[in-house]
Amino acid sequence: MTNKTILSLATALLMLPLPTINAFANDKAPKLETVATFNEAMLTGVTVTRDGRIFINYPRWGDDVPFTVAEVVAGKAVAYPDADINKADPANPAKNLISVQSVVVDPANRLWILDTAAPGFKPPLPGGAKLVAVDLATNKVVKTIVFPADVILSTTYVNDVRFDLTKGTEGVAYLTDSSLTGPGGIIVVDLATGKAFRRLTGDPSTSADKDFIGIVDGQKFMNRPKEGKPSKIQIASDGIAISPDGETLYYSAVSGRHLFSVPTSALLDQSVSEKQLSSKVKDLGLKGASDGLETDDKGRVYGGDYEHNSIRVLDKGKWSTLIQSPQIEWPDTLSIAADGYLYFTANQLDKQAGFHQGVDKRKKPYKLFRIKIDGGPVLLNK
Repeated sequence: MTNKTILSLATALLMLPLPTINAFANDKAPKLETVATFNEAMLTGVTVTRDGRIFINYPRWGDDVPFTVAEVVAGKAVAYPDADINKADPANPAKNLISVQSVVVDPANRLWILDTAAPGFKPPLPGGAKLVAVDLATNKVVKTIVFPADVILSTTYVNDVRFDLTKGTEGVAYLTDSSLTGPGGIIVVDLATGKAFRRLTGDPSTSADKDFIGIVDGQKFMNRPKEGKPSKIQIASDGIAISPDGETLYYSAVSGRHLFSVPTSALLDQSVSEKQLSSKVKDLGLKGASDGLETDDKGRVYGGDYEHNSIRVLDKGKWSTLIQSPQIEWPDTLSIAADGYLYFTANQLDKQAGFHQGVDKRKKPYKLFRIKIDGGPVLLNK
């Protein structure tokens, strides 16, 4: 059997429809509900407050992005917390928002904004990569944590974040570095002091799978520039989620199909060497190719599967497909809300021009969906 035949068989197997199993009730798949549609820039992140406010973000990847963070009000995106802070100021990168990749509401009712400071995936502007907290009661910025230079490498692309407010004085944040050209890794931040440090930098678990080639719409998912040869897409650690007891951090690379976990106690303890830490990482097996991850208060892990237009769930050690639909075109960020719904964006990321010889194949609108689950958000608060 030739290598070409083996690849063809593997591709065919990947494109087989997955069985849809409702992990929660009566073997009936949940209903896919459209929350909002967007006809302007491509969004990535979403988060929902306990009283139902919805926030999204638009990284500056090439679309016209007048504001990089928004609240969805009456189905429309409105600059948040105001228009001025959304105006990038390269001369003062720590002050305003440059290019936001993720927004997450924490248990203390603050909206945390993760600014990559890396528009167009360029090297981050020095002093620009940061976490910004907005008090949702006042809609005012209450804290800004600028990451130090030894944490933000020239190749770093901070991607997603989860919070545990039970650790330390004011809590900790865990972030993924989903670099496209350098090492992946986990970044740990003390929210009280702003001290941050890297863990698992370049570890196999935070790195792109070198042999990985995704299959989307029956085609190899590769960099395909207008001029030049196709190349593998190598996106490192991206999705991140935390267990309800705060003891386990889950993460995965976009360029890979495995889920990994590591004890947070070992991540936080800097006396644990990188070699020792790596030995504590668990490979939890195949989950499908995911962008975002999420956990609920019952300990289940959710992941998008962009190769199969689906959302999958890990429950009691077994993965199943929760819902599958052609409308789920690249499930990006996942967020579980207090209303018992799993919210997620579908943004057609794979159809950008850089993957199709310079032809933008995205078809608006981009969509925000939700599905009903019988779980709630993980809330780690004192």
